[in-house]
Amino acid sequence: MTTSVHDDSPSAAADAPLARERAHLAAARRALRAMREDVEALDLTDVAANWVNAAVLERQIEDRVKALADLAGTPLFFGRLDYLHAPGGSGAEGADGPRFHIGRRHVHDADGDPMVIDWRAPVSQPFYRASAKDPMGVALRRRFGYTGGDLTAYEDEHLSDPAQASATSALLQREIERPRVGPMRDIVATIQPEQDEIVRAGLGGTVCVQGGPGTGKTAVGLHRVAYLLYAHRERLARTGTLVIGPNRSFLHYIEQVLPALGELTVRQSTVDDLVARVEVRGTDEAPAAVVKGDARMAEVLRRALYAHVTLPTEPVVVVRGSRRWRVPAYELEEMVRELLDRSIRYGAAREALPQRIAHAVLVRMERSGEAPDDRVQDAVARNPAVKAAVKALWPPVDPARLVLRLLSDPDFLAEHAEGVLTEEERAAVLWARPARSVRSARWSAADAVLIDEAADLIERTPSLGHVVLDEAQDLSPMQYRAVGRRCSTGSATVLGDLAQGTTPWATRSWREALAHLGKEGAVVEELTAGFRVPTDVIAYASRLLPHIAPGLAPVASVRENPGFFEVRPVPAGPAGVVAACRELLGREGSVGLIAADARVPELAAALTEAGLRPLGPGEETTGEARLTLVPASLAKGLEYDHVVLDEPAAVVGAEPDERTGLRRLYVCLTRAVSGLIVTHAAPLPGHLAE
Repeated sequence: MTTSVHDDSPSAAADAPLARERAHLAAARRALRAMREDVEALDLTDVAANWVNAAVLERQIEDRVKALADLAGTPLFFGRLDYLHAPGGSGAEGADGPRFHIGRRHVHDADGDPMVIDWRAPVSQPFYRASAKDPMGVALRRRFGYTGGDLTAYEDEHLSDPAQASATSALLQREIERPRVGPMRDIVATIQPEQDEIVRAGLGGTVCVQGGPGTGKTAVGLHRVAYLLYAHRERLARTGTLVIGPNRSFLHYIEQVLPALGELTVRQSTVDDLVARVEVRGTDEAPAAVVKGDARMAEVLRRALYAHVTLPTEPVVVVRGSRRWRVPAYELEEMVRELLDRSIRYGAAREALPQRIAHAVLVRMERSGEAPDDRVQDAVARNPAVKAAVKALWPPVDPARLVLRLLSDPDFLAEHAEGVLTEEERAAVLWARPARSVRSARWSAADAVLIDEAADLIERTPSLGHVVLDEAQDLSPMQYRAVGRRCSTGSATVLGDLAQGTTPWATRSWREALAHLGKEGAVVEELTAGFRVPTDVIAYASRLLPHIAPGLAPVASVRENPGFFEVRPVPAGPAGVVAACRELLGREGSVGLIAADARVPELAAALTEAGLRPLGPGEETTGEARLTLVPASLAKGLEYDHVVLDEPAAVVGAEPDERTGLRRLYVCLTRAVSGLIVTHAAPLPGHLAE
């Protein structure tokens, strides 16, 4: 592998290849600007037939203009492929074959010839997967180094030369280790072959990715969305895509990744936001939350809902003009039983019942010589006698009221949980003080999921085309069901790490989780190569794995830089922690101070008094404000160049049990990209000992 590195030195001007690449970058930027100006100049006056169409087209043009933005500090292309022979497309001819510059989006010149190829295009795939063993028709792979948005270096890999092709990419390592300030950035320039296989997996199937800290699973999931939108844009434009994260701080952290790749239409949400049919103002004790999150609650809800259906004891008599039409009770019972046997949604059956009764009336009309049509059937279905019968036999049910009664009425719960929940489990979920109404109830997050389940039993939840579910290991079975409803006819990308499960109901296996999601046939992939966490840090954190996830292989860091790591005893009080933060702020990049939630107020006050006023985890870091104070409960999914971890024993002790506490500690230990200082006055948990 040959590398040329330049930083605006006089010798850079003499480097003809680098000068040509810079010229191509400048020309590509001009071409992108021209593409954007062409879109901005479109005249919709004679195109839109009405104001609605005009508004839709205007919105589409606005989105297109945004997608064509040349983002400051973001390289327009990051690689180049020189093919031996034409791979099936046109490109600028190199010495032996076509040459393609690979970037975040397609850019073409005034004649329509490509200047930059979208990384998602088939012709770009060898940039990520080609090797000396399988060069995929590529003679040379070139990577580019940037400072801000300026091209400063290039590195060539001759795939026909095994010695060069097997060498480690210095630019790749530099990009991975580059200090990070602000929101999460894309990894489009550094996607590895095993990651690319997941990114480009087809839309038809669900993929589950088990990945330890720093393996890039979140980035893989987001880039998979971008790829699917490229490959199946029309289909997903109709059905929609959704990214689900564990909390809003996490979503804020990742929200710029897809726009940087030119994708602006993907919605982001938490599970709590998805099921927000009531205001959540209460919390559950762990035993209650575990039972409410158990999949058996779906059966309890189903029984309670369909218990509202009653069999008829009286006929229905419909009066039309001078005639009276009688549908006997036994015939009504057949209708009700047939609808129950079909297992269709409660609401759909309730809508079908009046039509069934009306049809029975029409049959009697025809037998008497009349010739009723569909309008007559609809009128009979709206007849007061029919409506009254339906209300009595198949009454409307409000999902929140149904759950309210289950959690408030011990007899009602006992009746419908018989043989499903134990007496102790029923006692755990019952409210000590029953609420008077849906509005006054102090609903918990688990209650909201139950209401969502009940609502789906009544009326089918619309399905999206694709859902990405991140940090999935922390979901309860009922939460998996809630997500599964939103991709019942689509597919999903499930991302997580069993070792980082920090809820009492955390999933025990991906097969079990996928069954609750309704995706039993999903492919489970495992990422074990760590690109983010330094070697010394991940080795220290991996001491916990035998105690929190014995079956998982530890992450193997591929970082050449071992990183900065220190376990530092400090005196009791915040002074030692503040000193560690000040020390790390002397280095380049972002700094995160992670502490047990209860210790955050004291540390925030101490940092502010020391002139180091910290940001909260939902606030974006900048060059001037680089220190973030993170409660341990919100650390999952976040990353910082340097981390100070305060009092590991306090992190463990804050959780309801030791295993959950050790898993929380594992998460906190693995948030650092370049360096970690563990400060402690109390003894460290014994599991971290040599």
